[in-house]
Amino acid sequence: MTVTAGTDAAEDGDAAEEQFGAQSLGEDDFRSALEAMLLVVDAPASVELLASAIGDSEKRVTRTLREMSAELTARGSGMDLRYAGDGWRYYTRTEYAPYVERMLLDGARSKLTRAALETLAVIAYRQPVTRARVSAVRGVNVDGVIRTLVARGLIAESGTDPDTNGTLYITTELFLERIGLASLADLPPLAPLLPGVDLIDEINESLDTDPRYTRLKKTAESDIDLGAED
Repeated sequence: MTVTAGTDAAEDGDAAEEQFGAQSLGEDDFRSALEAMLLVVDAPASVELLASAIGDSEKRVTRTLREMSAELTARGSGMDLRYAGDGWRYYTRTEYAPYVERMLLDGARSKLTRAALETLAVIAYRQPVTRARVSAVRGVNVDGVIRTLVARGLIAESGTDPDTNGTLYITTELFLERIGLASLADLPPLAPLLPGVDLIDEINESLDTDPRYTRLKKTAESDIDLGAED
């Protein structure tokens, strides 16, 4: 019986090693990886998703998350790791809410940065829109700006995108109140602010005849043509 049990245990270990790889993360690195992933999610992360990303078993992920949650609670941390809905996520602990609210209210009195205004404009005209789509439009990371706009009550979450499962954002009633509009229909149309087709054609023609643009174009083409044979 003892020999059989030992053999079974060895076989189980071999199977686990084959499935998740021989180099499984140590306990400290495993916890750090979970922390890093949970800090960037904008919705509760499922155990399946975390296990797939970290390359380990769902059982180990669940056990470690429960231990991390219990440790945060035991030492009275301002962060609370909770299972909510269908996944895990960091939250601020309820008893420290007054301090968080005070900080957010103080920050709300300051003016929005240009980056925040640009992000707010993209959301206003493209809503409902995901954070990734806003980043694509602006060409920069907007995570911090999105958090600021949510904290100030100018935008809010509005479900998830069915294709990417990313959180969708929309503007709020407070946004309309701050800019003095009754509804989104009152937003000024974008078309008058964009150049017309004729103007775009004129710009293209003027560029084609500009010797400075011609030299730049030739230089760029020669740099791109990397596939020519010797």
